[in-house]
Amino acid sequence: MPSIEHLSGWGNYNKRQCLVQFMSGSVALKNWVTENRDAFIARGYGRSYGDAAVNSYGHVLKQCYRNRFLKFDEESGKLICEAGVSLSEIITVFLPRGWFLPTTPGTKFVSVGGAIAADVHGKNHHVDGSWGTFVHSFELLLPNGEVKHCSRIENKDLFRSTIGGMGLTGIILTAEIQLVPVEAAWVKVDYKRTKDLNDTFATFAEDAAKYRYSVAWIDCVSKGKNMGRSVCMFGNDTDRNEVPDLYRRKPLSVPTKRKKTVLFDFPNWVLNPFSTKVFNSIYYDSNRNCTKVVDYDSFFYPLDSILNWNRIYGKRGFVQYQAFLPPNNAERGYRRILERITNAGFASFLAVFKSCGPGREGLLSFLDEGYTLALDLPNTGENLRALSNELDKIVVKNEGRLYLAKDALTDSTSFAEMYPQLPEFKEIKNRIDPRNQIISEQARRLKIVEGV
Repeated sequence: MPSIEHLSGWGNYNKRQCLVQFMSGSVALKNWVTENRDAFIARGYGRSYGDAAVNSYGHVLKQCYRNRFLKFDEESGKLICEAGVSLSEIITVFLPRGWFLPTTPGTKFVSVGGAIAADVHGKNHHVDGSWGTFVHSFELLLPNGEVKHCSRIENKDLFRSTIGGMGLTGIILTAEIQLVPVEAAWVKVDYKRTKDLNDTFATFAEDAAKYRYSVAWIDCVSKGKNMGRSVCMFGNDTDRNEVPDLYRRKPLSVPTKRKKTVLFDFPNWVLNPFSTKVFNSIYYDSNRNCTKVVDYDSFFYPLDSILNWNRIYGKRGFVQYQAFLPPNNAERGYRRILERITNAGFASFLAVFKSCGPGREGLLSFLDEGYTLALDLPNTGENLRALSNELDKIVVKNEGRLYLAKDALTDSTSFAEMYPQLPEFKEIKNRIDPRNQIISEQARRLKIVEGV
């Protein structure tokens, strides 16, 4: 029997009442899909920020209990697992054996199925591409109960529409993914401060290609000559000889850290332009140019050490606005975005800037060659909606697009302009799901699925 839950994305924005089904195995899942005609969407660990895994007019099928490892090839690094396996579980099992994720988002509490559906990316996109690059194949359960094996050779259209397709083509049952060999669970990181946005772009243009990982924290509160000042972090994987002496005997072990937990929703006033400005000044001043050897957890997943950190934004919740802009338009476009945010009185507590490489694996994949900027914005109701609409216009004008795994507010017109391959995706979607049985709140809002 389904349970009734109030669900949202990680941003705790716009919660909806949903019928939730827990799927413990593929057989039960196939039976449910075959026997039911109700609308549904799959959901992993709920780390997409908006309404991509929310469905208030149907069912939400939770997949995190389908989390078995099925096969691993020690020579090639190919792993076959159920789609409910989390990235955290992969790291726990395979990092001690010298294998790591080929790319990873900013949290390890993401399912393999969700990583494929969002075509997630990491700090190494400019070198290695997104998650879909490392997917060899997957088994896809269609709304009619049929299971399709999808790869770059077999059912290519389903393969390209499912990677980045936000779960709208079917439910991923199992996947074969590629892991990469590593000598140590550490990254050698060069920290470089920049004085403004122009300096940030110049630093990335000069240095990013020298490193496997590139990312910057941007001070999005400062105005004038300091606008866009940043702390850039450029890193490469270490070998065992570069690991700190204390951990050199076990170079594949990540130091155990005591996790902190946010036990309650903070008052809405805690994160405001003044407190954010104070934090940004302290963070910028405390990060001088230097080189450090940092463990994987601290480098890739700094926020995972704070459980329920999303509650810092209070009951009102927040959205993460993440845009991509191509190289020729990026500096001009992001300058306009930062100006608009500061002029509107908004302050992003977390602002992350990354360089991106060419190649989009899926029809609705997010990144290509250029730059991406992610901004956390507190939910202030209509003011946030108005700001989001203005930012969308800037993104469209500069030939960019938004990340569907973060999107919560974009309208269907802007979305269609950002994703020119949307008609091709819709054609495939209509062919395999003519009744529009697979649907989410996001799909309704963006009119990816129409007439429902």
